Amino acid sequence: MSGDGVYRRGFRFLRARRRVVARLAAWSVLESGQTFLTGYALARAVDAGFLAGRATVGLGWLGAAAVAVVAGAYGTGRVYAAVAALVEPLRDRLVRDVVDRGVREADRGALSRLTQQVEIARDTFAGVVMVSRSFVFTAAGALVGLFSLAPLLLVVVGPPLVAGVALFALTLRPLTRRQEAFLVADEELASQLGAVCPGLRDITAAGAEEQVAATVRERIGAEQRAACALARWGVLRVVALTVGGQLPIVLLLATGPWLLAHGVTAGALVGALAYVGQSLLPALQNLIHGLGTSGSRLAVVLRRLSPGTPGTPELSPTSRSVPAPAPTPPPSSAPPAAVTLSQVTFAYGPASEPVIADLDLTVPHGTHLAIVGPSGIGKSTLTALMAGLLEPTGGRVRVRRAPGTRPGEHHRVLIPQEAYVYTGTLAENLGHLRPDPVPEAELLAAADAVGLTALLDRLGGPTAEVAPATLSAGERQLIALARAHLAYTPLVLLDEATCHLDPAAEARAERAFARRGGTLVVVAHRVSSALRADRVLVMDGRRTAYGSHAELLDRSPLYRDLVGAWSGASQPSLALGDPDGVDAVAGPGLPRDGRHVVAYGPVGQMETAGDLRDGGPVGGE
Repeated sequence: MSGDGVYRRGFRFLRARRRVVARLAAWSVLESGQTFLTGYALARAVDAGFLAGRATVGLGWLGAAAVAVVAGAYGTGRVYAAVAALVEPLRDRLVRDVVDRGVREADRGALSRLTQQVEIARDTFAGVVMVSRSFVFTAAGALVGLFSLAPLLLVVVGPPLVAGVALFALTLRPLTRRQEAFLVADEELASQLGAVCPGLRDITAAGAEEQVAATVRERIGAEQRAACALARWGVLRVVALTVGGQLPIVLLLATGPWLLAHGVTAGALVGALAYVGQSLLPALQNLIHGLGTSGSRLAVVLRRLSPGTPGTPELSPTSRSVPAPAPTPPPSSAPPAAVTLSQVTFAYGPASEPVIADLDLTVPHGTHLAIVGPSGIGKSTLTALMAGLLEPTGGRVRVRRAPGTRPGEHHRVLIPQEAYVYTGTLAENLGHLRPDPVPEAELLAAADAVGLTALLDRLGGPTAEVAPATLSAGERQLIALARAHLAYTPLVLLDEATCHLDPAAEARAERAFARRGGTLVVVAHRVSSALRADRVLVMDGRRTAYGSHAELLDRSPLYRDLVGAWSGASQPSLALGDPDGVDAVAGPGLPRDGRHVVAYGPVGQMETAGDLRDGGPVGGE
């Protein structure tokens, strides 16, 4: 609905409540008597009283002005009741329209309109009525008073007052349009940030930083331009106030001698200054600031609440997701390497010891790489460097795009240990990194590949709503794995992304990514994951080892120790209270071995049964 439509509806609304409007006007007339007597009584008190040497008369006129203030206060109280009689029906009508629209059109913005925008309209409408009415009746009382004192005073005060009001009236529509443009730009920026901030991890993992940053910069620029345009038009409001409210005071002082020479009394001149300074200037200031801000805001809100006028479109979970690139065709020829690290060093602070130091690594395209090492050694840091979440403090990380991809398209995805799932349908979560809705058959195939089918069926299918808080950590990991499986990305990084799954589920997911193609980098937390990999990177500070599982067993003591710890040879300890601090346990195949048992202490440490406190075989212990 256009601004003209809003104004026409407003006039029809007021015509339908003519009696209320008449009552409001009547009480406003009583209130304006105070304005009239403010200047007139002061002028008579000066001319007929104090200047004539009749102090009693002067005090009498000032007393009359005081009585007018009391009567005006009573009228003001009745004015508020009349304004309420106008405002509340408007609120009721808007509520009916919003509820009717929400039921009829299933408008998802109805709740926001009902709880916020209707109340904004109610409050701003009351403010607009009050300031507009106040200015009209205050100006009428002041102008009548000026004419009563001396018609020449109107010649001085009237033209600048009319010019200021006319200038302000000319700015109303442009101000309304620019106010609306600013509000829309602010809403779009808020919506964009609301979508980006919760998904920063996925944005970086998908390599979409530049694309998302460009979109956010565009929204910020749009709001800045709208704010500047609004400010430029706001300057005209200041000019209107200066011309209509402050210039008359200057003119009265400047023309004072001329006015006195043409029959205007000193008391009339003082009364005119009181009219302008105490009545017209405050009333015009309230009109410009109240109507200029609240009036334009009211017009914007009423347009959005009007039936048949679409409000700001709400973002669905799909539209809140980060835009994904167009699908890339499969590479016709594999590049020599998917990821290359050259003398890479990374530390979390200038004075910190490097977590990764002078690391050289080449991961060929199509490789399944497992990264292993003690806790805290830098495995997650390495995957973050590969994903672009971190910048190396030394050296270079290069992730090659597959043939056919264009700059800016996603070419890597990182699934961290704490998987990201947002409120929405299961299909929207799974297709989060795809540019278009994913066909259901493809969704089901990906779900079956990574082992998500049972959860999908339990939730009610792809269209079922997902509440992240109700899902277990393993279920969230399965959803994130299926999302990465559906993504058009040649490089997938799984940073403990299967740690909440059982070994069978982990194996199924990793096999699914192997069949999918591309390059897979996995931070392994089970020996089975390393066994499935083509190559294994063992991290141990500055010492690293790279090779196949068999090669590393031969030449990496740390890898042998890790495999020994993973293999299950060390079972939960028995409460034997070994005085040496190492509780002996029976390893697999040794439940009744009377000679040797495996200890759960340092990896590879052995104890003989004779070292146990009772000196006997393990037996039932």
